[in-house]
Amino acid sequence: MKHDDIWRALDTLAAENGLSASGLARRAGLDPTTFNPSKRRMPDGRARWPSTESLAKVLDATDTTLEQFSPLVSGERALASSRLAQSRRIPLIGLAQAGGDGYFGDGGYPVGGSWDEVTLPEVGDPHAYALEIAGDSMEPVYRDGDMVIVSPVAPIRRGDRVVVRTASGQVMAKQLTRRSARRIELKSLNPEHPDYSFSLPDVTWMHRIVWASQ
Repeated sequence: MKHDDIWRALDTLAAENGLSASGLARRAGLDPTTFNPSKRRMPDGRARWPSTESLAKVLDATDTTLEQFSPLVSGERALASSRLAQSRRIPLIGLAQAGGDGYFGDGGYPVGGSWDEVTLPEVGDPHAYALEIAGDSMEPVYRDGDMVIVSPVAPIRRGDRVVVRTASGQVMAKQLTRRSARRIELKSLNPEHPDYSFSLPDVTWMHRIVWASQ
């Protein structure tokens, strides 16, 4: 187990509850900066562990057991808890429509009243939304007409399947293969479609796909 494993698990737990790292700390009654990136390193650059006390407070505040949290440390990307068996109505839009105006705010969250709605498994992110896949660029993983749940606050790692909107209004579902300080590189799962590389200023937002209907 590495330091980054614990911090990644805390970030995932925050996303499951629709919170930022600062919001998670605040809910647990901690200083809002407790989990900030600057607190994850010592002054000499060495990695720092979160304290046992802060971890215990976070688990208590989110009603999460250690047994539920441990898989996140091992690399799981969502909680395997009963809350995922629940459902709620969330916005639904076609992938082709998502590039149009009026569907997303500046932060990449769904806005306005032009969405349809669908009942799908619950996720912790209150800003989560559903997209209906169009085309065959994600086959055989996602097929035309499949629905995916997308979380704007879920942490993203290389290899995750994501939805990206570019500054030109293009929206695509791809796999993140690389992200640097200047560029992101995206892969089409269908080898008959091209891969993409964008400079960061050309990307409006990138959100992680956390569930699929198939």
